[in-house]
Amino acid sequence: MVRLAKMRKSTSDSSLERLIYCRNPDTTTGQKEMKQTNWRSRMLFKTFPVRESRHTLPQRKSYGPTTEEVTQWAQSLDNLLSSKCGFTSLRLFMKSEHCEENIEFWMACEEFRKIRSRSKLKSRAKTIYDEFIRADSPKEINLDFHTKESLHQSLLIPTQSSFKAAQNRVYFLMEHNSYPRFLDSELYRQLCRIAAGE
Repeated sequence: MVRLAKMRKSTSDSSLERLIYCRNPDTTTGQKEMKQTNWRSRMLFKTFPVRESRHTLPQRKSYGPTTEEVTQWAQSLDNLLSSKCGFTSLRLFMKSEHCEENIEFWMACEEFRKIRSRSKLKSRAKTIYDEFIRADSPKEINLDFHTKESLHQSLLIPTQSSFKAAQNRVYFLMEHNSYPRFLDSELYRQLCRIAAGE
C-alpha cells in the first residue's frame, strides 16, 4: 500500500505500469486482485514503454494502441496479427496460457516465405522443423502425422511454400482458440480502457 501511494504521488511516471496502477481502482481491493493487476501491468509495461525526450519533462502519455486499433483487432485475427502492438499483445497473452509456440511458429513461417536464397531456405527450414515440428522438439506444435511427414520430406528441397499447410493449420487453431479467448481476456479489456484514455 505504501508503494502504491508513492507511485500515485510520483510526478515522473515513466511507464505504462505506473499509469495502470494510478488508473485502476482494483489495486486497492485485495491482495489477489493486486497480484493479477501487477502481472497484467508488467506485461503491458514490457510491451508499451513510454517514450520520453531528454529535453522535455517526463509525461504520463502512453504509446499504446489507439481506440481504432483495438476495435480493428476484434474484427479479425488478420487485423490483430498485422498490427505490431496487436501481435505483441496476443503473443504475451498466449505465453500466459502456455501456447506461445503457435504464434511463434506462425511468425517463423511468415519470415521463411520472404527468404530468396536457396541455401538459406534449406538451413532455415531445418531450424524451423527442429524447433517446432520434430517429435520431442522444445516448442512442438499440434500437427497431424501426414502434415509432419510431408514437411519432413520437403526438407530435402524446401520452397517458400513448404510450411504453408502447417501454417494454415496453426492459424486455424489460433483463430478458433486463442483469439476468442484473447478478446474475452482482462488484458484486452485493459488495452481498450487505456486506448480510450480511461
